[in-house]
Amino acid sequence: MRILIVTDAWIPQTNGVVNTLSQTAACLKRFGHEVDVVGPREFATIPCPSYPEIRIALLPYRTLARRIAAFDPQALHIATEGPLGLAARRYCVRHGLQFTTSYHTQFPQYLRSRWPIPLWLSYRALRWFHGGARSCMVSTHTVHTQLAARGFRRLVRWQRGVDTALFQPREKAFLDLPRPIAAYVGRLAVEKNVDAFLAMPWSGSKLVIGDGPERRRLEGQYPSAVYAGFRFGEDLARHLAAADVFVFPSLTDTFGLVNLEAMACGVPVAAYPVAGPIDVVEDGVTGALDPDLARAAQRALRIDPRACRERALRSSWDMSTREFESHLVPCKAGATVAAKRNALVPDRIAPN
Repeated sequence: MRILIVTDAWIPQTNGVVNTLSQTAACLKRFGHEVDVVGPREFATIPCPSYPEIRIALLPYRTLARRIAAFDPQALHIATEGPLGLAARRYCVRHGLQFTTSYHTQFPQYLRSRWPIPLWLSYRALRWFHGGARSCMVSTHTVHTQLAARGFRRLVRWQRGVDTALFQPREKAFLDLPRPIAAYVGRLAVEKNVDAFLAMPWSGSKLVIGDGPERRRLEGQYPSAVYAGFRFGEDLARHLAAADVFVFPSLTDTFGLVNLEAMACGVPVAAYPVAGPIDVVEDGVTGALDPDLARAAQRALRIDPRACRERALRSSWDMSTREFESHLVPCKAGATVAAKRNALVPDRIAPN
């Protein structure tokens, strides 16, 4: 089956959306599908306002329309609500193609953290965007409930996975820092609430892995923390596994893929009891959820690392991709249910 994924978040960006889509595309190819991913690199771009490290496509419709027509997808998934996502939606509506979407990011909260844009207005725009899809994939039960309460329809669950071969327990001695080590991994941006982590009382070391527009300010305001910058692959896994607790201070994430990565390394998670962590972290078993982040981190230190690892082992990218695959719809509206099922299942794995 030919599957086209259109996304405004793509390589060389480093974030959970890019990781999720990269893993999903790789699994789909391994399952026997032909997959094409369209990202901003193929277009003229401009820096994203307030986040210049991210480039957004400039007037992409004509070029994207040619790409879609040339690939002639049997299923089309729009992953983001940016310029490319809007252009893909416009093309599908204009040509009568069915499509699916996914809700990765709490854009209303992100926008409000930067500009005084009312939440109701942002959610109205997102409801319109996703309302044109046959289904909108969400990562957790909590996000599903929240969006349904705001009038979103045709919501379906798409779980996330983790590479448990890369992210696994490793030597703690890799980091020569005073213990206990509390680590943060992610973008250094205002919506990630990194200040809450860096300002919390802590007797050991604080390790910040990542980069972003807030790094210079954070380094100046919290100079006692260790700033490691972006880390990738084995290097990232070693840094994360060497920590004693992973602290996830975000109040706006829909999932927080790095929570699973930390647990796969046998590192318990400390977070607020909000959407994302509340569906990933089992309080008292794989981490601690508490309105007081410092208290959560202290409680998480007492968690059995083996329970964290066991939880992560139940979340594979293969399982995640099979769920994504099951929600795809044929682009042609007249396709029957049987035709959809046969199109989505490659011959070598078709049921008897």
